[in-house]
Amino acid sequence: MSAPSAYETPGFRAPIDLDLSRNEGRPGALSLDRLTAGLEETVSRYPDVTPLREALAHRLAVSPDQVLITAGADDALLRCFMSIEGGTAVAAKPTFEMIRRYSEQTGVGLIEVDWPEGPFPLEGFLDAADDGATTAFVVSPNNPTGAVITARDLTALAGRFGTVVYDAAYVEFADADLTRIAQMFPNVISLRTLSKAYGLAGLRIGYAVGDREQIERLAAYGNPYPVSSVSALIATETLASGTSDDFVARVRDEREDLRWLLAALGVDSLPSQANFVLARPRDPGWLVGAAAALGVGLRSFRGQPGLEPFVRIGLPGDPLHFDRLVRTLLTVLSPEAIIFDLDGVVAADAYTRTVLATAGTFGVRVGTEDVWEARGEGNANDDWELTRRLCARAGVDLPYETVREVFEEIYQGTPGAPGLKATETPTVPTGLLEKVASRFPIAIVTGRPRDDAMEFLDRFGLTDLFGAIVTREDAPMKPDPAPVRLALQRLGVTRAWMLGDTVDDLAAARAAGVLPIGVIAPNADPDRARSDLSAAAVVLDTTARIIEVLDAQNV
Repeated sequence: MSAPSAYETPGFRAPIDLDLSRNEGRPGALSLDRLTAGLEETVSRYPDVTPLREALAHRLAVSPDQVLITAGADDALLRCFMSIEGGTAVAAKPTFEMIRRYSEQTGVGLIEVDWPEGPFPLEGFLDAADDGATTAFVVSPNNPTGAVITARDLTALAGRFGTVVYDAAYVEFADADLTRIAQMFPNVISLRTLSKAYGLAGLRIGYAVGDREQIERLAAYGNPYPVSSVSALIATETLASGTSDDFVARVRDEREDLRWLLAALGVDSLPSQANFVLARPRDPGWLVGAAAALGVGLRSFRGQPGLEPFVRIGLPGDPLHFDRLVRTLLTVLSPEAIIFDLDGVVAADAYTRTVLATAGTFGVRVGTEDVWEARGEGNANDDWELTRRLCARAGVDLPYETVREVFEEIYQGTPGAPGLKATETPTVPTGLLEKVASRFPIAIVTGRPRDDAMEFLDRFGLTDLFGAIVTREDAPMKPDPAPVRLALQRLGVTRAWMLGDTVDDLAAARAAGVLPIGVIAPNADPDRARSDLSAAAVVLDTTARIIEVLDAQNV
């Protein structure tokens, strides 16, 4: 048997501040003030989970010795596998991925029965029993589909298998809780958690409920003190607060609203009774990567056969967070406008060469890589200040105005010598911008002075294509989101994509709720640019490739 691989949480290229990829519940802020009294004594002793076990037993109308507290429902699930002595288990496919992992780690054979959607495949499970399976593992609502089993299904399974493990981690969000029915059968073990509906994922509180003999058998496996005393104390107080009911109701409402929104966006989704929805978008990789570029984490299933076409979208159970999720999906899948940075995106600009020449005037040797390194640090949208900063790093500290005057003379030129701006050309054919403009209103957001921006656009006949042109004089400079928001306002739209070649462009777009798309500028090192722009939804080799993205996403 090959060595098992470690479980890894999904990673994102962009920083995530609304993570909906892990199905965590967030009912509200916990009030822990009154728990601090005597905390020193609590943490210095081995945990006594008796109060927590009694509280859970009371809620479930069972005896406390029918409840086993575990380190999350995962711990209880692993104990179930460890307690199987020979034999084979059966589970649905797809389902909670730790079932397959635990079967491999414990050497328990596993028969998988397809359950992509729809009613529970009872006949397939019963066939597995005929083939020798002794234990059935059923997750309901199922993760990641959200589908559920019925009381009839559970009863039938209990009648055919030696042990049935009913993983009900998401049951608070379902239409029916079968835990009471499960307790009618001595061979059914129910697994529950406080991670979802109660929002205590960080405490790792799970529990198993079942016949006394079953619970005593599970207690023989695993660690003797699976949860900390502090976790048990907070969990007991949380149960007493009753804060989960309103949260669960909000999640259920969001679930229906999300499915309606997805349908309106042309995205299929599966019926769900959990705190998530499994969607089948046109391009799963695009949806997850683009949402991440806006700070929202969704779950993809790359490398998992059968699930690769899907994206699991967690429900926050919070009005502000749900509104942000809605705006993110609308922006990613149905933009109303396209915004372009000017330099490096529409214009093959001479600003980098002007920075080098200006620094050289003051005896400072600066290379192109130095300029892009400084831009990669952010807050570098002002090329005059960027030049001054590079000179200062070399030990030549100059007044801002002195640098600006020399820079402008080199860039603008003099009556006797043309400036470097005369060498500038568009990065894309006019026809491509016309094609984009025929599908969306488009805008320019640039740190250039208005005269310079308009001179370039006028010279190449591009001005009339843009419904809004925001320049240095109109708003604070990027990475401040103000100029991007101003462009949205002038276009009369609320959601857009923005193409930029620097981290400041990306930061301004994201802060404005606009989807950041990276573009490798003509004079940039491609490898460095891809690294600097990795938080974008996608990094394009050239601006012209935006048409391919628009076509691929059918927007």
